[in-house]
Amino acid sequence: MKILLDENIPKSLKKHLRNDYIVFTVQEMGWSRKKNGELLKLMLLKKFEVLITGDKNLRYQQNLKKIPISVLLLDVKPLRPDTIEQILPSILTNLQSENLHGVVTVR
Repeated sequence: MKILLDENIPKSLKKHLRNDYIVFTVQEMGWSRKKNGELLKLMLLKKFEVLITGDKNLRYQQNLKKIPISVLLLDVKPLRPDTIEQILPSILTNLQSENLHGVVTVR
């Protein structure tokens, strides 16, 4: 599974995922500051399957039902490594789920 970490997600999450998944950050792809619509198009071109983000507005700005990309929305405050590590088991469970599609909120 090919995963993209949005620019609002700490890069440190990658170390927890890289053994089981192909993971890139927005910065590594050279896609910093791209608007959500353009980012999703680039993800499709590069065959990404999952976007991990903290952007709660994404689901309202984009018609995610029309694209084959799943979104894991991390709903924790603040979006720091320590708070994300607290929900890491839920992140991993959702990534392993066969029913991962659309927007899935992880708290």
